[in-house]
Amino acid sequence: MIRLCRVEDMKTMFEIINGAARAYRGVIPEDCYHEPYMTEAELEREMKRVSFYGWEVDKKLVGVMGIEPIKNITLIRHAYILPEYQHRGIGKKLLKHLKSRTRTPRLLVGTWADAHWAIAFYRKHGFNLLPENDKLLAQYWDIPQRQIETSVVMGLETGRKPKESDGN
Repeated sequence: MIRLCRVEDMKTMFEIINGAARAYRGVIPEDCYHEPYMTEAELEREMKRVSFYGWEVDKKLVGVMGIEPIKNITLIRHAYILPEYQHRGIGKKLLKHLKSRTRTPRLLVGTWADAHWAIAFYRKHGFNLLPENDKLLAQYWDIPQRQIETSVVMGLETGRKPKESDGN
């Protein structure tokens, strides 16, 4: 079951994000990996601007994925599934849900260039690697330069028209 995550889900979300992010250990550059991967303070900040949706199994939150509209695009943010629940279609269902909530002509997702499993997942769901990586990462994400250097952006055209009233 998919539902909007709430502030009271923060502890569980923290565990999901940091449990799933351990897959990056030894894959992404050593200077970019740290534990916890996302601190509680970072998650609290993200929850103020990102709408997180979660997947529940037996009333237990086991996966999260966020969506953040910025200017004329929408970002997929922080897609994590507990390792023991991966490869069950949860990420696919969350992504489909977020695609249905997108109201902009373009949907973007950033991931580590060496996270081949993430790139394959998004490709499977219609996303393509975009050539203007650094420009997009600098424009839409608030991340360190080192992360920009080691990440990729993937995009999906939604077919939706841009909002006329959006002055950004």
